[in-house]
Amino acid sequence: MKPAGVVRKVDQLGRIVLPKSLRKRYQMNEGDPVEILVQGDHIILERFRPRCVFCASMEEVTDFKEKQICANCLREMNLLLKKA
Repeated sequence: MKPAGVVRKVDQLGRIVLPKSLRKRYQMNEGDPVEILVQGDHIILERFRPRCVFCASMEEVTDFKEKQICANCLREMNLLLKKA
């Protein structure tokens, strides 16, 4: 993880502002969902990308009843249903 060399203060509501240069560099736009991850003593911000609830894949993910499922898991589920 490379430091960006930018310091920001947390406001009274717990918010920080990401500098425009970082938002532009990482293609983060107003309204985009951001995932907050914790790794040891570090807080990591990432653009949110949906992951399959079964295998955690980020490839070909679609929504099904408010859950994300990848195409491979969906195919496997369909095969199981055909066997039943």
